[in-house]
Amino acid sequence: MNIRILAIGKTDNKALQSLIDDYQKRLSFYIKFDLEVIPDIKNVKHLSEAQQKEKEGELILGKLTPTDQLVLLDENGKHFSSMGFSEELQKKMNSGVKTLVYVIGGPYGFSDAVYQKAQGKIALSSMTFSHQMVRLFFIEQLYRGFTILKNEPYHHQ
Repeated sequence: MNIRILAIGKTDNKALQSLIDDYQKRLSFYIKFDLEVIPDIKNVKHLSEAQQKEKEGELILGKLTPTDQLVLLDENGKHFSSMGFSEELQKKMNSGVKTLVYVIGGPYGFSDAVYQKAQGKIALSSMTFSHQMVRLFFIEQLYRGFTILKNEPYHHQ
């Protein structure tokens, strides 16, 4: 299985980017992984929230192949413990999913078209985090999930 993260907008904070890079490297020992940044839309001040979501949605959907399984990081998604998330990863691998694509959306969420295409939604927390921090938190949780599956000592229960 391959895992891809699609994220709207770049990470400006160099310290966060360094941590993201570190966890990407760690994760690559367990699975083929890619983080793809979709550039911010230009001239958003002239767009409504709905128009911005539509444009971002078109860019997101344009990055998918017909066999990709799409999961959105969404505040209204399913909550997992780290152990539960590792079990979910194992289920996805066992089911034969070729590419699992997680999407971190823009500031206003996702368009209706993206929601319709998605096969799932997960929430990292009931709290709101910046999209830059969400990348770090989520990649770390992916890494943690694989260390749990491999019975490695990273996660303490």
